[in-house]
Amino acid sequence: MHAKTTRTARLLVTLALFAAGAGAVTGCGSERAGGHDAGTRDTAQEPRAQTRARQVADAWDGSEAARQWRAGYHPMGDVVQLPEGGLRDEADKRAFTSQNFALRGELPALPRKDGAVKWKSGASLTLPLLEARKAYETVARGGNDGPHLTVTGVKPGEMTLATSRGPATVPAWLFTLEGYDTPLKRAAVGPSKLPESPIRPIRNVAAHTLTPLDRLAGVTGDGRSITVLADHGACDSGPAVHVLETRTSVVLSASVLGARRGPCTSEMIRAKVTVKLTRPIGDRIVLDACTGRPVPHQGPHEPSASWS
Repeated sequence: MHAKTTRTARLLVTLALFAAGAGAVTGCGSERAGGHDAGTRDTAQEPRAQTRARQVADAWDGSEAARQWRAGYHPMGDVVQLPEGGLRDEADKRAFTSQNFALRGELPALPRKDGAVKWKSGASLTLPLLEARKAYETVARGGNDGPHLTVTGVKPGEMTLATSRGPATVPAWLFTLEGYDTPLKRAAVGPSKLPESPIRPIRNVAAHTLTPLDRLAGVTGDGRSITVLADHGACDSGPAVHVLETRTSVVLSASVLGARRGPCTSEMIRAKVTVKLTRPIGDRIVLDACTGRPVPHQGPHEPSASWS
């Protein structure tokens, strides 16, 4: 499903130039494009995109950045999990989306300073715990008279979360919601510091050749499919996302298809694109060929990590 959003003036100007025609380019990492999973890339530009994907894979393979990434905790799933079965009606869904919560009672103090993220392999990583107040404020920023969710209790607990190193058991704050038998969960630890990428973003490349992905939307339970989000304009046919798989990485190359010349509305269209892998992702790094960096994950209430 497509959701249309207005971006900053800089993005709007870029799209207008791109739609207007010849020679319009995007600087990777500064403008974004995407859409539905369709079509193929301009075959004349295919070799350049393939070459770039291989360069990104080679740069990360065996690098210090890859070592740091694999040693860290990097969520690839939403750090906020709804009660089992989801929200009961449209009013509660609107309250969650608008972050309109009401707190009944006190938020507890930290039970300890640090908590451990644990993987099935037996590996673990100790990270500072997030205070209950800060965790609550990431999901509850509203305060209007519309539909709201009422928090009646908060306690420490755990949740299972997809990460760059596979599923992990993560410390969490469990928020009891009025009318629900199971809690809303919010991870109580933040991600590890991002390593410095061993390769720079590609510059001055046409969007029909290569464009940056918006973010990672999810990985299936069997690890064989990855869903990403991307933005594109009203005067194109959406994106294609190609994949290069190596032993240590999965490099995604996105491009915008079928850009038309002439006048065009200045709107952005966001869409989900799902790519299938030949084998489970495991602990391989999901990289963006355009930016040369891991594709960031962003939940509904969790800002993406910054690579600036």
